[in-house]
Amino acid sequence: MSLIVSLLVQSAGFQPPLPPATYQILRAEHARGADLRPLDSALVSGNAAQQRLAVRAIGRFEQTALEPKVIPLLTARSPGVRREAVYALGQMRSRFDLATLLTTERDASVRAAIYETLGRLATAGESATATAHTATAQRLAEGLRESPLEVRAGAARGMESLLRRTARQHPPGAETLQALRDAVRRNTDADTRQLLLLALTAANDRDATTVALALRDTSAEVRRVAVALGRQWVNDRAPMVRWQALRVAGTCARAAAHVRDTSEHVALLALDLLGDLNCTDSLSQAALEGESRAGASWRHQAHAAVSMAKVAPARASAVMQRLAASTTWQARVYAANTARRLQDSAMLELLSRDAEPNVAIAAMTTREHALRALSSTHAGLVLAAATQLKRDPNLALVLPQLRTAFDRFTAMHRVSLRDPRAALLERIGEAADSSSISWLRERLTDADPAIAASAASYLSTRTGTTVPPGTIRYEPAPFPSIEALRGLAGATATMRIKGVGTVELAFRFDDAPMAVHTIVSLAAAGKFNGLTFHRIVPNFVIQGGSPGADEYDPLTDTFMRDEVGTARNNRGSLGISTRGRDTGDGQIYVNLVNNFRLDHDYTVFANVTRGLAVIDRVQEGDVIESIVVHRSSTSAPRRP
Repeated sequence: MSLIVSLLVQSAGFQPPLPPATYQILRAEHARGADLRPLDSALVSGNAAQQRLAVRAIGRFEQTALEPKVIPLLTARSPGVRREAVYALGQMRSRFDLATLLTTERDASVRAAIYETLGRLATAGESATATAHTATAQRLAEGLRESPLEVRAGAARGMESLLRRTARQHPPGAETLQALRDAVRRNTDADTRQLLLLALTAANDRDATTVALALRDTSAEVRRVAVALGRQWVNDRAPMVRWQALRVAGTCARAAAHVRDTSEHVALLALDLLGDLNCTDSLSQAALEGESRAGASWRHQAHAAVSMAKVAPARASAVMQRLAASTTWQARVYAANTARRLQDSAMLELLSRDAEPNVAIAAMTTREHALRALSSTHAGLVLAAATQLKRDPNLALVLPQLRTAFDRFTAMHRVSLRDPRAALLERIGEAADSSSISWLRERLTDADPAIAASAASYLSTRTGTTVPPGTIRYEPAPFPSIEALRGLAGATATMRIKGVGTVELAFRFDDAPMAVHTIVSLAAAGKFNGLTFHRIVPNFVIQGGSPGADEYDPLTDTFMRDEVGTARNNRGSLGISTRGRDTGDGQIYVNLVNNFRLDHDYTVFANVTRGLAVIDRVQEGDVIESIVVHRSSTSAPRRP
């Protein structure tokens, strides 16, 4: 039985003198510090499970002022509590000297957490001196020589984080680099090796012996990072390694040879490179001609067209015309991208009037296009229009249209529509005249504190006096009832992707209960059905779940709060896409590789348990047919 479920069972009746119920702890976390009493009670309860949940919640608030609540738990009897306290201090960017704990702490899991967090806290741009960074690197190097593996893995995470953040400002010394190379040789664990190689990459250390060793690794993830580090060409059996090799060591001949690779990620990259590398040789031109033919898939035609616009513009126009007439709107987006390259104003004018907003965005190049787009309810299109109008010399003339567009999005009562409203408000602030002063004052009490703060800033500039915002705190959606949370621990889901396959998921309720509740609720309501994967970044992530098939049109009306912690962004894990803290809107991403750099910053709420090969085949525009949730029938608490 999982940690949260066991506590839910214990506290479902809310009968004193029980310790603070798990439900109360989770609700206090959801309130983002508005009422700390349930957390304070849990911290002193002596109940290790509740202490872990409470200290994790406090860390997620990311407020250094709360560090005195966490520090006493560094000496708690339970290693799990001590470990969670270390991670909480890291999340709140504490200045507590964690290194001193290494002299007394004996538990391997806690030592691993200390080493990892030491690397996270040494951030570039802070006042720490080169000497301090060197001292941290030395401590982490010592951790790389410890036993067991769990501790070395923690030190590797810390070293990767340290060098990724600081290597440019404070290049590591020869001893640190040698310690990393030695650790690559001594450790056979794939994740640890990958982390060590990423640390060497951040330090720009391309030791040939280390790279050669890693290229022979049995893990494709390790070979992928080795290829990126050594910038070497290999024709590896694993698509992720081939893609990486083509990306860092591609040539015209290699690209031409891979336009029909068995992995579409590799094939599409090859087509892109034929344009990016200015490949005008006959083999490359023949490859582009072959993949731009009418019988090829629309994706191959689309990528070939953009490359042809760069190296063979005279032949690109015909492909562009064919794409512009396609019933697949994503193909028309590429037609617009090709038209931009060819400077075909007639085609751009035609596509700027396309019924699909994302096509109009791709074709938007003039003031007139932007003004026409301001009447849309598509967040991405209006955002693009506001961006197009930046520094327009006649911006004051369109103030009424800008304000009308802003008010239209506000009337939708969807706080998660921040992006278009923020962009519109920025234009209004730039051009605001006396007629806008009263209008801006009404925005001081907007439900979104970011919008209220921007309105206050523009008013302060216009009036010459400091105007404070009326809204300074975001009020999250109500916390779900305990009944609504039943069955979520142990819940699974089946995701069907049209024409691609079926994927099985397991939710991580212990790590992210609110995210799981939100995603399950959306799935049960059919909100994902028919939505696309609009963002495909090979060797990184795929992202989907937007009604507007873009980054800016949300699936939820309110923002989701972050639930960051120790859940890892490993290959096959699912997370919540955000654009800053606590700005999740229902869009999800799937990690195609181990993305260690996303850890502690993005909420991980599920893992793929079957169908990872299906995820690897997903391409731009692929459609989520459905996500069917299977709640657990045995893990939920029952009424007394």
